[in-house]
Amino acid sequence: MDRQLKKKKWTSRKILFFSGSVLLVFICLYTLVFAKHRSKLKVDSSKITIATIQEGDFQEWIPETGLVQPIESYFLDAIEGGIVQELNIETGAMVQAGTPLITLINSNLQLEVLNREAQLYEQINNLRTSRLLLNQNIQNLEKELVEVDYQLQLATPDFKRQKGLYEAEVISLKEFEESQERFEYHTKRKAILTAAYQQEQKLKAVQFKQLNDSEARMWKSLEAVGKILDNLVIKAPWEGQFASEQLEIGQSIQQGQRLGQIDVVDDFKLRVQVDELYLSRINVGQEASYVNPYGKVYRLKVTKVYPTISQGSFEVDMEFQGDTPEGIKRGQSLRIRIELSHPGRALLLPAGGFFQSTGGNWVFVLDDSGEKAMPRKIRLGRKNYENYEVLEGLQPGDHVITSSYADFDKYEILILK
Repeated sequence: MDRQLKKKKWTSRKILFFSGSVLLVFICLYTLVFAKHRSKLKVDSSKITIATIQEGDFQEWIPETGLVQPIESYFLDAIEGGIVQELNIETGAMVQAGTPLITLINSNLQLEVLNREAQLYEQINNLRTSRLLLNQNIQNLEKELVEVDYQLQLATPDFKRQKGLYEAEVISLKEFEESQERFEYHTKRKAILTAAYQQEQKLKAVQFKQLNDSEARMWKSLEAVGKILDNLVIKAPWEGQFASEQLEIGQSIQQGQRLGQIDVVDDFKLRVQVDELYLSRINVGQEASYVNPYGKVYRLKVTKVYPTISQGSFEVDMEFQGDTPEGIKRGQSLRIRIELSHPGRALLLPAGGFFQSTGGNWVFVLDDSGEKAMPRKIRLGRKNYENYEVLEGLQPGDHVITSSYADFDKYEILILK
């Protein structure tokens, strides 16, 4: 007779025990397979850079290249066009103010100047003729006044005498009236001539002033016209070094064309191209430094900011404070540091290729044995091209891998060998 077997049941205790065993086996397998083979990497310590975290002086700065330029330049433009007749001075020569540099010739301009001078002389002669006519009018009135005075002097005593004779009934009324009419005529005529003379004198004063002013302006114009031809000789406006474009005898020059410049070479400045990102942080008075090949430091200061942005950058002018480097030449390039902050103490992490992989959020830090490195979260602040300012996550004396993490940024543990 067959016996029915009793089916075994899974108790809660057995299920819990079995699940725990499976989980333990899984953890062991993960540790053996994944942790050992994926999270750890052996790294040749000779191929990485290890830096020690330490406290030191920190200052924000950016490296830039400055172009040496004269402290001041005077541009030479052709005031009048013409043909190059003579090159008086070679480019690069030192000149004094007023030294003739380039001589032009312009036949049309010379003819025009002669015509304008002739016109001005004619106008001056016309003014002088007008002045003579005014004087003649005054002289004519003066002659008439002299004549009427003479006639009045004759008529006055005659009138008085005739009046007495008429009152004594010696002469007739007709004879008396004739004498009276002559007297009154000369009296009225004198009054009219006197008024006309006075009016003419006033007009003469006004017109003479206008004529004199006009003549003075014409003489100035004549002088200016005469100087037009002087513009065909380009002279040095200041003492300095003459620099010009390549000019040839017989070359045609247009009015306003740039012919060269005079550079004041007693001192120099730097014209610096700066990335537009720093436009808000560069101001007049800001300082910079230049170190020559022998290690001597020269200080500079921003004297002018040109805020116009061109191709992603703007320009600033800087002048040396104190000594100027010996031997620098116009057009030479100098590497400088523009200081963006005042120096101060900070915890420093040397700059390196790690930043491209981590963005400055974490770094590999060596343990006390120096044989193993593990990632650690950090927080960085300001930076320059040498160091980062550490705000959190690192302490003085920590050893950090600062070279590129491109080959091992996915690993959790680095074994140094």
